[in-house]
Order: sequence, then C-alpha cells, then structure tokens
Amino acid sequence: MEMIESFVNTINGIVWGPMMLVLILGVGLFLSIGLKLMPILNIGTGFKLLFKGTKPQSGEEKSGEIPPFQALMTALSATVGTGNIAGVATAIFLGGPGALFWMWMTALVGMATKFSEAVLAVKYREVDAKGNHVGGPMYYIKNGLGQKWAWLGTLFAIFGAMAAFGIGNTVQANSVAAVLEANFDLPVAVTGIIIMVLVGLVLIGGIRRIGKVAAALVPFMALSYLLAGLVVLAINASEIPSALATIIEYAFTPVAAQGGFAGAAVWAAIRFGVARGIFSNEAGLGSAPIAHAAAQTKNPVRQGLIAMLGTFIDTIIICSVTGLVIVSTGMWTDGISGAALTSAAFGQALPSVGNYIVAIALAIFAFTTIIGWSFYGERCAEYLFGVKVITPYRLLWILAIPVGAMVNLEFIWLLADTLNALMALPNLIALALLSPVVFKLTREYFSETK
Repeated sequence: MEMIESFVNTINGIVWGPMMLVLILGVGLFLSIGLKLMPILNIGTGFKLLFKGTKPQSGEEKSGEIPPFQALMTALSATVGTGNIAGVATAIFLGGPGALFWMWMTALVGMATKFSEAVLAVKYREVDAKGNHVGGPMYYIKNGLGQKWAWLGTLFAIFGAMAAFGIGNTVQANSVAAVLEANFDLPVAVTGIIIMVLVGLVLIGGIRRIGKVAAALVPFMALSYLLAGLVVLAINASEIPSALATIIEYAFTPVAAQGGFAGAAVWAAIRFGVARGIFSNEAGLGSAPIAHAAAQTKNPVRQGLIAMLGTFIDTIIICSVTGLVIVSTGMWTDGISGAALTSAAFGQALPSVGNYIVAIALAIFAFTTIIGWSFYGERCAEYLFGVKVITPYRLLWILAIPVGAMVNLEFIWLLADTLNALMALPNLIALALLSPVVFKLTREYFSETK
C-alpha cells in the first residue's frame, strides 16, 4: 500500500505542478477574454434564464431528458459536496487563508470555462441506442475536433469513469462516515450501507429520477447551509473585515507558523486554492457538461448561461461562506483539517449546535454528489463500451460506497486529486481548440436577442 501511495503522490506532484495551474487558469482567462467577460457581466441574465428554465421551452420537450433547471441542479448536486465543507477547510489548512482568494480567482475565470463546456456539450451531443441524449467532452472532442482527436475523447472517458469513483463516490462516503461517527457515534460501516441503499433506490430511475431528486434537495440543502453560515458570520460580524484583509494578504505573502498552523508559502496558497477550487466547482474537469447535455433545449448558449451559474453558486457563494466562517472565528490556526475544521468553526459560534449543522449538511451534500457523479461515470463508461455497460457500472458504483466509507481518507483525497487533473487535461485542450465555435455561437445568440 505504501508503494501505491508513493506512486500516486509522485504522479500528483507532476499533474498538479505549475503547468497544470497555468493551464487551468490560462484556458479560463483566455475564454473569459475571448467572450469579452460575458459570463461575469451576464450573471443576472443567467439567473433570469434559470428561473424560466424549470420547464423546457415550447417544442423542446423531446430535445433532451430533463428541463434546463434540473440539468443545473444535477450538475450542482455533483459539485456542491465535501469540497464546499472539507475541501475549503483543507485548502486553508495546507495553504493558509490566502488559498480562499485563489479559489475565488479560479471561480471567476471558471465561469467562462463552465459556460464553454455546456455550449459545446449541447452543440455536439448525440442520441444513444436507448434514445437518450448523451454528451460531454468525449463527444465534443470526437464530433467537434474530428476522428484524428478521438483518442483524446477516449482518454477523457477512461479518466472520467475512474475519477468518478474518487471525487464522486469514495471521498464523499468517507467524509460522511467520519463526520457522522464523530458527531452521532454511528459506525462507519452502517453509514456506508445506508448510503448504498439510498443511492441504489435513486439510480434505478436513471437521469430523470436523479434530476428530480437533485431539483428537490439541492436548493433546500444549499439555502439551509448558507443560512447557518450567515448566522455564524453575523455573530462574528466585527471580525469579517480583518478576515478579508487576512485572506488577501496571505494570497501574496507567506504565512508564518502560528498556533497549530505549520505555516505556508505563497505557492501553497495558489496550488491548494486552485486545486480545491477545481475539486469543488469542477470548472475545467469536463464533468458538468455531461449533465447539461441531457437538458431539454435546442440552444447551446442558453444552456451555457445557466451552466455557468453552477461555478458562481458553488464557489463565490457557498465556499466563501465556509472560508469566511473558518477565518473569522480564528479556528484555522488550531491545526485541525478537513470537515473537522469547518465543524469546529461553526461550533465555536454556535456551541452544541454548529457541529451538528455541519454534519447534517455534509451528509446531504455528499449524498447528492454521489448520485450526480454516478451519472457522469456511467456516461463515460457508456462512451467506451456502449449501453450494455450501464447496469454493471451502476452495481459496481453502489458496492463501492461502503468500501469508500471505511478506507483511509488521506489516500482517497490524494487519488481523487490526481484523477481530477488527469481528467481535466484532455478537456482543457479541447476547450482551447474549440473556442472559436464557442465565440461564434455566443456572438450569434446575443446579436439575435438584441
């Protein structure tokens, strides 16, 4: 096991090295400039379309499987998870408060990335043997770049099918099991079995049931967590200005060791801020467009405007609340990491209640992430082996949950981080090469709407 862990750690150091961070931020910045900052300037337009998108527009009912709103909720169900609670805390623990600043930067350019992913997913999607609309990086690589690039799409599908078991399954199950054991003395094996049964009941209904469950749970869980976080911030209102100053200061200067915090270089703030930001909002990974490809819409740009909200909601809103709670309470210097750090920060402001709020939120967040990512992994496997692989993949997915609940957390985080980077590489290359298509479709859409 030590040899495997050492090997994965070596690969992680390579794939999350300077070139990867430059590629993620560089592609996002390139797309933002090419779109003339359209995603940031049109956040309001995206929300208007979102609220109209609870039902497909007339004549678009058969152009996908789920309404545009459910497509976003499915994508959000996969992104709003342990990354928003444990991921933010881990980034701050390893990189200092400045890591939150770099998460913000990743999200701002990531909105253009997520917009472009969804545009291409709808533009180049296909209909499979079961009559379902399927899409994502593997399809826009094959159909947009041509057969000579098909190997890149295959590479993405392989990494995606594997990465799903890390970021979307075992990491989530492990985090829930740990936090429920710590707060409710529930054995990790019992937690794993309960999650396995609940996820199995949802997966039986495929994307339509996943969409309905996500549309019901995601808004409720996100608003509930935000409300609790805002209460904590209200209690510590006087500390917020200094917390913001600390975040900005340590984004550009090293953090000295203090209390239980070991200290961190600026590079650590950038690395872990970007890595955990991508882990949380998934902009650039190529996962979210798989869900948006199933939307009942005929207009790629309209779905892109809705899709980009996922990054904004996930990181700019939810991750910010978590990060500000941790920094404003001063708990980041106590040497605690992961969900335990977030729990301790909430618990300091809301004694006897805060830790339970985090535990319940984490459990619900992780559950929806597991069902959302099951769809992503399933579509990647289908691309490789056809529709016949769907049932076996779902069974393997369900059985992996209790295993994930009981394995070592540090190795799972490491493996998930590594697979995320390997998954992002083919997608980011495709986004850069297909950017002229995105720019052209966007210009045409806005000239027509004007």
